[in-house]
Amino acid sequence: SGLCSLGKMITAKPGKTPIQVLHEYGMKTKNIPVYECERSDVQIHVPTFTFRVTVGDITCTGEGTSKKLAKHRAAEAAINILKANASICFAVPDPLMPDPSKQPKNQLNPIGSLQELAIHHGWRLPEYTLSQEGGPAHKREYTTICRLESFMETGKGASKKQAKRNAAEKFLAKFSNISPDNHISLTNVVGHSLGCTWHSLRNSPGEKINLLKRSLLSIPNMDYIQLLSEIAKEQGFNVTYLDI
Repeated sequence: SGLCSLGKMITAKPGKTPIQVLHEYGMKTKNIPVYECERSDVQIHVPTFTFRVTVGDITCTGEGTSKKLAKHRAAEAAINILKANASICFAVPDPLMPDPSKQPKNQLNPIGSLQELAIHHGWRLPEYTLSQEGGPAHKREYTTICRLESFMETGKGASKKQAKRNAAEKFLAKFSNISPDNHISLTNVVGHSLGCTWHSLRNSPGEKINLLKRSLLSIPNMDYIQLLSEIAKEQGFNVTYLDI
C-alpha cells in the first residue's frame, strides 16, 4: 500500500521535485530518506558531487555539478526503483494526471509540467543545456537544448528561462498529439527507442545480461564496448556515446 501511495503522490501532485515526492513517501511509510554526501570534488574545473540516499531497504546514489542536483538525482533513482517494485500499482493511469495541453495558458508552467510528465511515466528527468547565446546587448537571444530520453528539442528566447520554457513547450506539444488517457501508447513512444526498462533488465532471462550479473567487472582485457553492445542487442536498447 505504501508503494501505491507513492504512485498517487506522483500523479496527483504536479510540480513536486523527486526530493519532495520521496520525502512524502517516507513520511507515509515511516522511512524518512537519509542523504549522505559520498564525494565532493570542488578543486576541478567542473565541481562534482555524489550523494547517497537511503529509504527503507533501498539505497541509491546520484551525481551532479551541485549538491542539490546530486540529491535530486539520487531521489529520482530511488523513486524509479520503488515504481519498478510496484509495477502493478503503476499499470493503471491515474485520472488526476493533468493534461498540459488543456490547461489555461496563464497557469501553465511548461518546465514543471514536462518534469511531472517524466516522473509520471518513469522516464529520466529532462536535461537542459545552454547551447548558444548571441545578439546585441539590447536584444540577446539564447538557445537551449532539452533532452528527454532519446528525444531532443531546441528552444529560443530573450532570456535563458524563456529558452528553457520554449524547449519544454515543444516537448509538451509533441506529446499532446497522443491521448493523455492512453498511458501505454505514450510510454511506448519513449520506451520503444530504449527497448527496455530497469525492471525488465533486472528480471530478464537473457543470457548476456545474466552473465553480466555473475561476472566481475575487473576482468583483465575485458572488451567493455563489445560487452555493452552485445547486451544492447539482446535487450533491445541503443547505445550512444557523447563527447562531454
